Amino acid sequence: NPSVVAITAAMSSGTGLDGFAEKYPDRFFDVGIAEAHAGCFAAGLACEGIRPFLTVYSTFMQRAYDQIIHDMALQKLPVVVCMDRAGLVGQDGPTHHGCFDIAYLSTVPNLTLAAPRCGNELRAMLHHSSTSDFKGVIAIRFPRESVPEPMREAVDPIEWGKWEQLTNEADTTVLAVGTMVQEMATAIKSDSLATHNISLVNARFVKPLDEAYLEKVLKSAKTIITVEEGQLLGGFGQQVSAWLLERGFKGKFKSYGIPDSFVTHGTRPQLLKEIGLDASSLAQRISVLLGSSAINETGPQAEIGLSSDNIPAPVTGTDRR
Repeated sequence: NPSVVAITAAMSSGTGLDGFAEKYPDRFFDVGIAEAHAGCFAAGLACEGIRPFLTVYSTFMQRAYDQIIHDMALQKLPVVVCMDRAGLVGQDGPTHHGCFDIAYLSTVPNLTLAAPRCGNELRAMLHHSSTSDFKGVIAIRFPRESVPEPMREAVDPIEWGKWEQLTNEADTTVLAVGTMVQEMATAIKSDSLATHNISLVNARFVKPLDEAYLEKVLKSAKTIITVEEGQLLGGFGQQVSAWLLERGFKGKFKSYGIPDSFVTHGTRPQLLKEIGLDASSLAQRISVLLGSSAINETGPQAEIGLSSDNIPAPVTGTDRR
């Protein structure tokens, strides 16, 4: 597609755009450390029929929030915002964790926010974004992590805006976002949850919510759980809980995510365990929830802050970031 261009803000290597830049130098733009300019530039190109892919770390898209609202979404311009390093990035530390994108983008009209569960799904979303006609912003968040399953040669089609049910329906439904799909898939196979029948859903579209699927869950589930690698305040779980509350849901509801604290540096497995979002911790926490009538479950991982004395030092990569 000759109308596709790639834009980044001094993150070419980190976001994997070096290959594109080499093959299509006339359609690659690195604007330097100027995310706000990158956002406005992308909007201007979209006005002229170009299909811009603005590719920046999640944490640095915060600097272009005004441009997302006023320059892109308000005008319903077809800009694709690719947010690398969404969630916990590990040893780059508190400044690089992409914890807030779900919360700050879910408030923006004319914007679709997607979170693929694997590399194949990410590729399907990128393919859809480059070939389909749409109005408004498509924002895709993805982690700094290895893909959890092998990449396939073919690009699978994706049912845009729809969630994916991965296991059979059950009284307990877990709506997992992005990376948390894999953690929950492991968790429900653990001994802690062996006696519980749990339905796992890939909630790959955060905004707008898949209301058709939620209507079905509202009628069938007695317990609804959301899991996201993002800030709990203003996050996916709060959106779902508000939707359910407005419709009179009478069952149990619980959200798991990043607490209201800045996360320190450390390896990603260390950090996920510390905040209770690794598979083992999730299995334990959900087991307590399902075995208890108390909705406000708090587990041993409720407090943030690594307790180990041998935390790895921050890592300095080749990127200027």
